[in-house]
Amino acid sequence: MKQYLAVSAIGSDRPGMVHDLTRVISDCGGNIAESRMAALGSEFAMLLLVNGNWHALARIESELTRLTESGLTVHVKRTEPRAARTEMLPYSVDIVSLDQTGIVAGLSGFFSGRGIDISEVSTRSYAAAHTGAPMFAVQMIINVPGKLQVAQLREDFMDFCDSLNLDAILEPVKS
Repeated sequence: MKQYLAVSAIGSDRPGMVHDLTRVISDCGGNIAESRMAALGSEFAMLLLVNGNWHALARIESELTRLTESGLTVHVKRTEPRAARTEMLPYSVDIVSLDQTGIVAGLSGFFSGRGIDISEVSTRSYAAAHTGAPMFAVQMIINVPGKLQVAQLREDFMDFCDSLNLDAILEPVKS
C-alpha cells in the first residue's frame, strides 16, 4: 500500500543538491510524485511529495537526516494524497504590477474571505524591460466553489485589483 511523505529541504545553493536528495529517495525505493524546486536568493529550496511502501519511507526518513551534515535543512512529514475537490472549479490567476508590499497577502485575503482554496502560488520580482522599474508577478491556481457566481467573483476581483493598481487575469484552467 502506498504511503506518502512531504519533504522540504533548503540549503546554500550548490551544484549537486538536487542529486543528493533525489538519490537518497531513489536508493531507498521511494518515488517522487510531485516536486517544486527553486533558487531563492543564495539558497536552494525543494518541496517534494514522495510515495512508496512503509519500509521505503522509513528508510528515506532515516537517510535524509544524514544530509544535514552537508548543510541541508530537511523536514519530513507523513501525509496523505490530497482529496479531490469535486465541487470546485479550477481557475488561473495572473497578476503583474509595480512591486509593492502586501500583494500576496492581499490576494490571499481576498480569496480566503470567499472560501476559495489556493492550490498553487508562484511569484517573482524583476526589472521592467525598457524602464528598469521594479515589477512583481504572481501566478496562482485557485479552486472556486461551484456555488459561487463566477461573474460576480470576476467583477469583485477586478475591482479589488484595480484598487491596488494590479493588472490581472482570472480565467478557467484549461487542461
